[in-house]
Amino acid sequence: MSVAEAAQPIVKPSRRGLLLFILGALSAIGPLSIDMYLPALPAITEEMLSVPAQVQLTLTACLIGVSAGQIVAGPLSDVRGRRVPLIVGVAGFMVSSLLCAFAPSVPVLIALRLLQGMLGGAALVIVRAVVRDLYDGPAIARIFASLMLVSGLAPILAPIAGAQLLAFTSWRGVFVALSLMGLALMLAVLTGVRETLPADQRESGGLRHTGRSFWRLLRDRPFMSCALTAGFAFGAMFAYISGSPFVLQEVYGASPQQYSLIFGLNALGLIVMSQVGGRLAGRVPQPRLVMIGLMIALAGAALLLLAVSTGLGLGGVVAGLFVLMCGQGLILPGTGALALAGQPPQVAGAASALLGVLQFALGALAAPFVGLFGSGTALPMAVVMTILFACSAVTFSVMNRTVVR
Repeated sequence: MSVAEAAQPIVKPSRRGLLLFILGALSAIGPLSIDMYLPALPAITEEMLSVPAQVQLTLTACLIGVSAGQIVAGPLSDVRGRRVPLIVGVAGFMVSSLLCAFAPSVPVLIALRLLQGMLGGAALVIVRAVVRDLYDGPAIARIFASLMLVSGLAPILAPIAGAQLLAFTSWRGVFVALSLMGLALMLAVLTGVRETLPADQRESGGLRHTGRSFWRLLRDRPFMSCALTAGFAFGAMFAYISGSPFVLQEVYGASPQQYSLIFGLNALGLIVMSQVGGRLAGRVPQPRLVMIGLMIALAGAALLLLAVSTGLGLGGVVAGLFVLMCGQGLILPGTGALALAGQPPQVAGAASALLGVLQFALGALAAPFVGLFGSGTALPMAVVMTILFACSAVTFSVMNRTVVR
């Protein structure tokens, strides 16, 4: 009996569509908390008399918090079940988002963003674990692609909504809106998400067992190859996320509204390619789809470097970024599916946590490098993204040799 078949009594087929929609919305917590305030980064810098590198630490803090939150919530959900940790995480995200709106300084905002990320990280890690509870094999890749169709709307709509909010309120109003979204998500979880890990399938043991689970995963070559590949690619994406507001608005003169449209276009490319990958799952080997995505991303990185170094202007930069994000649409769902498909549901929380931690930790490390090397040019962002995608491709090729034969 497959995992999906075993899970049928837990979630009725008539409720699967609603559950997947809620899971997709929950997986949008990350993009919402990150992308919605991106158009406001220059305004925060100006209002708080700070510098771009320091304000970008608010993004880094959120990413570190998400990593820490996943380390706690993932293994905890293997022991206590998925639903209760999920409810606590979403409720905490709602409260911490509201607190961010009243931050008096950049250091306080950094601390609150760390808390916001920790609590929101519980939702991100448990969503992947729930999918592993319910699905097996190529179905996981298809479900991840479906979730990205829902959650992928967040990168499109969040910067647009943030830019429009800035026309009527300050950046503080953006965090109030995030808190209200957290409230809506909490109500959705309370009414639409049931427990997917029965008590008789849960892990027993404390910190020692959690440590053993992580140690086994760290020595699992197929898992680590996918986790590191996704981590480097995720780092490249957050170099783009942290650097693009300054590059596109201050270097190339785009308005907040124009920036949000460019950001949405790139996110649309990611969504479309993720759906292509989902439809091809089961017909084309998943490792091959990931490698194709890596080659597309490297081509986009080359175009971005060319545009920046030869002065092709905003159009050339946007074209490179669009190609990059199209490649991400195959890389991120594919590596996530490959990493979790080989793990039993009993440790899906721990596996999902380690996968997420590597992604967000590398993202947190990459984001400040763009600002440290200057905000008056697009070259630092382009170089950092290219290096990270190259690391991602080399990691996947070396640790998955059968892909390149």
